Amino acid sequence: MSGQEVPRACGTGRGSAAGPRSEITRRQWLGASLGAGVATLAKPAGACVATGLATPHKFGSLVLSASGTEGEFDRVSVDCPFVFHRGDLFFMTYVAFDGVGYQTGLAASRDLLHWEKLGCILRRDPASAVTKYNVALNWILRENNLHSAGELRKVDGLYLGVYHAYPNAGYEQGAAVIGLCRSRDLLQWDLEAPCLRAEEGSEWERGGLYKPCIVKEGSTYYLFYNAKNQAARSWHEQTGVATSTDLKTWKRFAGSPILRNGPAGAPDSRFASDPCVLKHGKVWALYYFGLDDRGVARDLVASGEDLLHPVKCSEVMIDVGPPGSIDSAYAHKPSLVAYQGDLYHFYCAVSRQDGKEVRGISVARSRAF
Repeated sequence: MSGQEVPRACGTGRGSAAGPRSEITRRQWLGASLGAGVATLAKPAGACVATGLATPHKFGSLVLSASGTEGEFDRVSVDCPFVFHRGDLFFMTYVAFDGVGYQTGLAASRDLLHWEKLGCILRRDPASAVTKYNVALNWILRENNLHSAGELRKVDGLYLGVYHAYPNAGYEQGAAVIGLCRSRDLLQWDLEAPCLRAEEGSEWERGGLYKPCIVKEGSTYYLFYNAKNQAARSWHEQTGVATSTDLKTWKRFAGSPILRNGPAGAPDSRFASDPCVLKHGKVWALYYFGLDDRGVARDLVASGEDLLHPVKCSEVMIDVGPPGSIDSAYAHKPSLVAYQGDLYHFYCAVSRQDGKEVRGISVARSRAF
C-alpha cells in the first residue's frame, strides 16, 4: 500500500449487540460544567517528564479536520487517531462521524504534520446487528516500543485490529461491544463477532464499552478498554483489561479496573479513558485521558513495571488551550509514535466556535516545533 492507493472496500460485522439507550450522550457529559478544583495524582511532580514520557510542545493547528461535505463519512467530525508506520509513510486511522454514526477512515503522511485523506476503510453495514450504525477501528497490533515509528505486527500473516461498535444511531448510543478484525492490506477488514460485551462484565463496565487497545507481550495478548457504569447521567468511566493466548477465549482481569477514577477534584475524577499502552525501556506507559468535575478533558499518563498495575503520574501530558485555541474545550484521546528522535503525541482537539463544537486531530511532541 502506498500513499496514492485509495481504499476500495470496507469490512462487515457479524453477531449482535445489546444494551439500553443512554439518556445523555458522552459528548454532552464531557461538556458538563460542575465546578471543582484539581488534585495531583500519585507520582510526584516531574517523575514522568524526567523519564521521557512528556510531549509538552503543541503544534497549535489541526492536522486533520472534518470534511463538512454533505454525504461524506467524515462530514461532522474526526476523532480517535491511531498512528503507525508502514513502508516509507506514516498512516493514521481515525474515527469519523457523519451525523448518523461512526465509520473509520485512513490518512497518510511523510512528516506527521501534513496528512492526506485516503478514504473510508471500514463502513457501517445495514445488514449487521453489530455495525448497522457504527464501526470504529481503534487500534492495530503494533510494535510495543514507545520511542519507535509504530511498525505493525502480523498474526498468521494478517494485520490484527480491534474495533468497537454502538448498537443505535446517533453519537455513542447504547452499550458498545468490542471485537477483533483482520486484514491483508489495511484497506479491507473482516470483522469477527464481538469478544467483549458490557453485560458480561462487572458493575463498573456494564453501561457500555469504549475504545480498545491491544498489546502482545510474550505469548499473551492484553486487550485494554475503558467502560462506564450504568448511571444514566453522571456515570464514571474507568479502564480495565482482558487477556488471551489464542485470541479466541478472553478472560477479564479480576483486578480491573486497573486505572480507576481519582478523588473529587482530580483530573480524572469522572473519566479515566481511552488507553494507549506502549513500552519505554523496562517501564510500561499507559497514556489516557481524564475528565474532571468541571468537564475538562486532557491527556494524562500512568506507568508501571508490568501491564496490570500502572501508577498515575502527576503531570498533565496535554492540557487544554486558552480561549480561541483549537483545543480550548478538550485535549484528549492519545496516540504516540516517534520520528527522527522526537516523540509525537496525537490527540483529539475540541473547541467551540459560534456555539458549535469543532472536533479535529492535532499533535504535540517532545521538542518544540
